[in-house]
Amino acid sequence: MDPIWVPTAQRVANATVTDLIAHFNAKLGRSIHDYAGLHTFSVHEPEEFWDGVWEHARLIGTKTEPTLVHRTEMPGAQFYPNSLINFAENCLAHDAPENETAIISYTETGASSQRTWRELRQEVANFRYTLIELGVQSEDVVAGFVSNGPEAIVASLATLSLGAIWTSCSPDFGVQGVLDRFGQTNPKVLIATNSTRYNNKSIDLTDRINGLLSKLPSITASIVFPGACPSSVSGLIRRPSCYIVNFDKAISGSHPLEFAATPFNHPGFILYSSGTTGVPKCIVHSQGGALIQLVKEHRYHVDIKAFDRVFYYTTCGWMMWNWLLACLASQAAVVTYDGSPFVRGAKTLWALCDQDDWHVFGTSAKYLAAIDKNRYQPRDKHQLTSLKAILSTGSPLAHESFDYVYRHIKEDVLLGSISGGTDIVSCFCLSCPTIPVYRGELQCAGLGLAVDVVDDSGQSVIHEKGELVCRQPFPVMPVQFFGDTDGSRYRAAYFERFTGIWAHGDFAERTERGGFIIHGRADATLNPGGVRIGTAEIYRQVEAIPAVLESLAIGQVVGDDVRVILFVVLREEITLDDNLRKMIKRQILKNTTPRHVPEVIAQVPDLPRTVSGKIVELAVRDVVHGGIVKNIEALANPDVLDYFKDHPDVSI
Repeated sequence: MDPIWVPTAQRVANATVTDLIAHFNAKLGRSIHDYAGLHTFSVHEPEEFWDGVWEHARLIGTKTEPTLVHRTEMPGAQFYPNSLINFAENCLAHDAPENETAIISYTETGASSQRTWRELRQEVANFRYTLIELGVQSEDVVAGFVSNGPEAIVASLATLSLGAIWTSCSPDFGVQGVLDRFGQTNPKVLIATNSTRYNNKSIDLTDRINGLLSKLPSITASIVFPGACPSSVSGLIRRPSCYIVNFDKAISGSHPLEFAATPFNHPGFILYSSGTTGVPKCIVHSQGGALIQLVKEHRYHVDIKAFDRVFYYTTCGWMMWNWLLACLASQAAVVTYDGSPFVRGAKTLWALCDQDDWHVFGTSAKYLAAIDKNRYQPRDKHQLTSLKAILSTGSPLAHESFDYVYRHIKEDVLLGSISGGTDIVSCFCLSCPTIPVYRGELQCAGLGLAVDVVDDSGQSVIHEKGELVCRQPFPVMPVQFFGDTDGSRYRAAYFERFTGIWAHGDFAERTERGGFIIHGRADATLNPGGVRIGTAEIYRQVEAIPAVLESLAIGQVVGDDVRVILFVVLREEITLDDNLRKMIKRQILKNTTPRHVPEVIAQVPDLPRTVSGKIVELAVRDVVHGGIVKNIEALANPDVLDYFKDHPDVSI
């Protein structure tokens, strides 16, 4: 297979990862020549590698030996047990000029704002003082029910500067969905937005906030800001014995910017699993582990440099928000957007990209597929002069989407299909600016990560589908699950499938080039006739048909076997008929195997998805089999499950 993009010699020479190779060669006397050699070094000599990243990235902290203890134990290994580092300090205390832009923020109303590094540093310092006044101490939890904007960035950095723990949910969660998360972590202070807006609909959040305060007795204070549409707010935030503070007051003053000297493994963030199979797991990540891993990804895998403008379409309930926040540690300007990405049609985000010269455009595979379906061609309508990387995650990026990006967005751009998750607040497989891009593939395993694909016996396989695993410890392994005092839930989540190996739960394939193909979640794979099939293999073929907007496949148990059921969402004016069914089946058969061809194809008006936009196959599978969806609050649109219940096309 020929590559779809090859970096120029100049781009390779100027890449930060090339400079990292030179750093190791000069300091250690090595002869590393390329990314493959660097990755081999990084997993064979993890102490030297991570020490080199700390030094080369000029992380602010006190690095003390040892670098790694209990090196072979998973779980049990620990990086930098005696070192000190603060995530917020590394995002703010570097030498980015005071008058340079640090944050660019947009709402879907068209409103925008910018903060310079001077303004951001002062607001964080003042907010930090407010938290101290409210009694926040190290390891207290500060929770954000917040939209993706500058307020969330200020509040989180102030929290981390104290050694307290930041956790957040987006305003599109219902009260019970937030309680399923914050109710487990006992926050002391709640940061909340009073209103939000999505797809031209204003939403008053007053009742939700009051509902949270009434059910979360651990909260002693709430800091509130107006949000995107303050005119829609109809009531007051109040609860006995809870002090309410205006956000503007919290960021006022001229207090000094200070940082706690937190241990490398000090808890910094609590993130939550999707909750689609039960109560969400509360995953605790360390300040140092999250920082060094994300700085590594930004600088060496995406080539983010000082003063770049980095955008990722995300909410504060998705790990990509944490990924975006950490870009500040590379002195890049963070670009936030709150609202629908289609509020002004397909041009919405691309017009902003052009207007403010974004360097990195981060989005989801579903978004790229959607604008392709809309036949929108950004390269014909926008300059995109500064754009050097487009990143996609959330689900596997189809081969056709690779073609679309290079034909209709930009020819010379790094297209990074990236994959990881909340579990590691980062990526296992991702991009590299110095090696070619191949259709349908994630370019490489992350530096310092011994990523592999294994069969059921735990043996490595190439060009065969298997489980995505990591064979060695890495700095951003969770500190713990919050409340999991004996570690049993943590071990069960990742280490019971294969002893001493992290099993990530993705169904994947490794290529001879060192790239990876993600075929879907392992727990959603289909098993007709005993053959495992990744759902992404089917979606890629089905969604190439113009009439199909989205699809979802499950395995339905019939006697002793499993049959494949395919649900499709079609364009508004189209109804599924036998001709379209035959077309879909021919498309799948032509490009896959007879096992992939669904026995039943049924039309539905919508698919269930999490609040971060991920399609939820397991919920549909449960409904079709007459089961109960364990945590319906995890879904953004739970009502659509009714379309699948007793569907006439799938009844047995």
